[in-house]
Amino acid sequence: MLSSPPTHLLSLPDSHGAPLAEYLYYPDQHILYVRWHGHLTGGEVIRGVQQGGQWRGQLDYPLILNDKSDTSGDWSDAVPWLQYEWLPQAVKLGVRAMAYLFSPDRDNHFASHEFIAALRPHIIVEQFEDPELAMKWLAQQVPQPTAQ
Repeated sequence: MLSSPPTHLLSLPDSHGAPLAEYLYYPDQHILYVRWHGHLTGGEVIRGVQQGGQWRGQLDYPLILNDKSDTSGDWSDAVPWLQYEWLPQAVKLGVRAMAYLFSPDRDNHFASHEFIAALRPHIIVEQFEDPELAMKWLAQQVPQPTAQ
C-alpha cells in the first residue's frame, strides 16, 4: 500500500508524562499520521495540535490521519480553537483531506462529530474504523507523482 516507511517525528507526553500523541510522516504520500493516546482534555488536544504544526515549514503534508482510536475523554472545549485558529491556518497552508478514526469512548464522540462538522466545508473528511483503510483512502486523495 504505502511505498516508504514513515519517519517518526515525535512522541509527545501529556502533562503527567503518559503518552499523548505520536507523529509519523509518510513522505511519499505527504501524510501526517497523528495517533492520540490516553484521556484527552481540550488543553492537551490544543497543545498536541500546536506541537504537530512545528513541521509545517519543513514538511509538506496536505493529508492528515487523525487517529483517536486509543483515547477517552471530553475535549470539546478545544473545538472552537480548532475551528477558528487551527483550521483557517491549515487550509491556507494546504491541508486538503483528513481521515478520522474515532475513539470507542462515547464522551469523545461529541467533540469528534463537532470537529468533523467544522472541517467539512473546508476540507475532505472521511471517518474510518480501520487505520489501514484510512491510509489507503488518504493516499488516493492526491495524485501520486509520475516517474520521470
